[in-house]
Amino acid sequence: MKRCKIELILPALAGLTLLAACEQAPETAPASEAASVELPNGLTVKEQIEARQGQLKKMGKAFKTISDQLKADSPDLSQIQTAAAAVPKESATMIDWFPEGTGPESGVETEALPVIWENKADFNLKVTALQDAAALLDSAAQTGDIAAIGAAFKTTGGTCKACHDKYRLDD
Repeated sequence: MKRCKIELILPALAGLTLLAACEQAPETAPASEAASVELPNGLTVKEQIEARQGQLKKMGKAFKTISDQLKADSPDLSQIQTAAAAVPKESATMIDWFPEGTGPESGVETEALPVIWENKADFNLKVTALQDAAALLDSAAQTGDIAAIGAAFKTTGGTCKACHDKYRLDD
């Protein structure tokens, strides 16, 4: 008689365990499907990541232009000024480029690390520091003072590095 009760209880316990496991499983789309999820801004995850990457490439191009000109024997001030003006413009909405769900878990190739969303307040402070430094770089560039531009460029680059060191996959 005792054996019969055990035989009936074990399948019941197994069924309850399976049911509990199913109820606790998160309802997430596979990575390939996550890329096509529409975000509140109307873009898909893939479109958002691609837009973010495009903006970052524009900023990188502006930084390269400034760097190249500062290293030149005769820097072209108009190129520096144009590039320096682009940085605050391009970074103005940078905080919005990283909505939840646009990290590596999406299955879309990105160098953004998950720690961005785990420590969003610090990340946002670093973005704000970049934006502030970029505005000062633009102001320095508009004065035409190469020494001031060089100092502001170094400061702005430091804000980029601070974020990249913590929140971006190593190159």
